[in-house]
Amino acid sequence: MQIGEIDKGKDKIIVTVKEFKGKQYIDIRTFFENDDGEWIPTKKGISFTPENLDEAIKLLQKAKKNVAGKEE
Repeated sequence: MQIGEIDKGKDKIIVTVKEFKGKQYIDIRTFFENDDGEWIPTKKGISFTPENLDEAIKLLQKAKKNVAGKEE
């Protein structure tokens, strides 16, 4: 199930919820548009289990604060 997408130039980053071997994963992956207009996933991406997603979000928020602090 697609949750949302972020434009990345001519590509897109698409967030989906997928199931693999009976477990659910949150997948964040770069997609490109082929000649037929279809969006195709690339190998550039990462999947999180619901259990480790909270830790990933905390780390991303920490990185954002670090970057924001350097810009000011």
